Amino acid sequence: MGETKLKADLELNVDVLVIGGGPAGAWSAISAANGGAKVALVDKGYLGSSGATAPSGTGVWYIQPDDKLRQEAKLGRYDLGGQLSEDRWMNRVLDKAYERMNHLAQWGYPFPADEHGAVQIRALQGPEYMKMMRKLVQKAGVKVLDHSPALELLADAHGVAGARGVRSQTNESWIVRAGAVVIATGGCAFLSKALGCNVLTGDGYLLAAEAGAELSGMEFSNAYAISPTFSSVTKTAYYRYASFYHEDGTVVEGAASHRGRSVIARNLLQGRQVYACLDQVPEEMKPILRVGQTNFFLPFDRLGIDPFRDSFPVTLRLEGTVRGTGGIHVIDETCATKVSGLYAAGDAATREFICGGFTGGGSHNAAWAMSSGSFAGQGAAEFALALSGKAEDRSLLGLSTSPLTSQQSDPSPGKVQEYVEAVKEEVHPYDRNLFRTDKVLNDSLGRLDELWKQQRDQAITLNAQGYKAREALAMTATARWMYESAKFRTETRGMHRRVDFPNIDANQHYRLVSGGLDRVWVKPEQVVGKVAAL
Repeated sequence: MGETKLKADLELNVDVLVIGGGPAGAWSAISAANGGAKVALVDKGYLGSSGATAPSGTGVWYIQPDDKLRQEAKLGRYDLGGQLSEDRWMNRVLDKAYERMNHLAQWGYPFPADEHGAVQIRALQGPEYMKMMRKLVQKAGVKVLDHSPALELLADAHGVAGARGVRSQTNESWIVRAGAVVIATGGCAFLSKALGCNVLTGDGYLLAAEAGAELSGMEFSNAYAISPTFSSVTKTAYYRYASFYHEDGTVVEGAASHRGRSVIARNLLQGRQVYACLDQVPEEMKPILRVGQTNFFLPFDRLGIDPFRDSFPVTLRLEGTVRGTGGIHVIDETCATKVSGLYAAGDAATREFICGGFTGGGSHNAAWAMSSGSFAGQGAAEFALALSGKAEDRSLLGLSTSPLTSQQSDPSPGKVQEYVEAVKEEVHPYDRNLFRTDKVLNDSLGRLDELWKQQRDQAITLNAQGYKAREALAMTATARWMYESAKFRTETRGMHRRVDFPNIDANQHYRLVSGGLDRVWVKPEQVVGKVAAL
């Protein structure tokens, strides 16, 4: 716990603090500002160019307000996600995503037009989208601190009331006191080198849990994406057009982008390299695919590979909760957590309400980011403004598990890297995280619990090295919530796969809520509302 008289090189007083600068954070900040709140946004990277969305093209769950179309859309992944999504939440997100996409069109986003000149509102190009979002955030009057990771939340007996961290390029410390805080820090991909994901290390999960918030769906965290071995681009959707081959040119039976990645994983585990070729793409589709995902083709072009004709080696890169559905548990329609003054949005929040236990890239994720960001920003603004300016007078404590200090006291960079590598060894391998068993989960948890003990009491300096130590601790904590939840769910549902329990169990049709720091706990929670068939 920190001192009551906290000081920093930069101190700000606002109504709402947003932590995270992806689409969910940007929409949260805009919504809070539009609600009359004074807002600050802090981002570990640079708002507009860091995170999973910024470098990529993304589809959006954008459905016209037609009852039949909406019902088909809701049913599309209902069974795939283990029937854990909820009708009312899907309705809310479909409505808000439709509204927000239309706003983007009105504000000048360059959606393409068809041959008749009609604007086609479907997908977003990350660079253009996030460049626009930065401008909109600044236009709304939000104070933006780039390269400013948050190291701990601040709170008193009445709830969360700000955060403090470091400006990583200058080593200056910062404190933002606020009436409410929105965590929009993204998911956790465990430094797997997936494109745009190396800033996504579970920081927000740890911040929330230290404040007493809960998580949900953390067993749905073993998303692996197909990627060339020579590239970080993980756009699995294009592999629906792929054939998969062994080195000798024979077909890898059962391998596919959908319901066939486990076959690829088992071959790779056996030391058999798998090759892909996008040889099923219709000729007229090729230029469309190139426009839709330009960065997908850059690594091939640089190496002189024609992916439509040439075979190339592939691997599976862990995307964890970035494409999983687990995250911070929210308790109402404002995306509030159980902790007063604390809200969550985007990949940092659970997506089970709209995806259940399975999702892919873009689509639902993108819709959830703009929708939950809007809900959380509005809710945080209303909460903070109801305090009538009392937030500045609160006597605050820091909530970090590891004590923060201005004196140099961090574990060495080499030691921090050891912790990081140790966590990666538990979560990256397919035979630990993709193909789960009780024995493997227990073995990993034993080592992860020990890693947590080694790190949790080590003082962390408020400097650029300090936030790296916090990343290692956050990844350790995230892995423990994941595996304790995976151990509890003794069935195969959604993306969660138990080799020792290969079937779905009707008696386990519930959501798993988890939490705790030194001792992780898991409990079931009822799913409300079922999607009706057409």
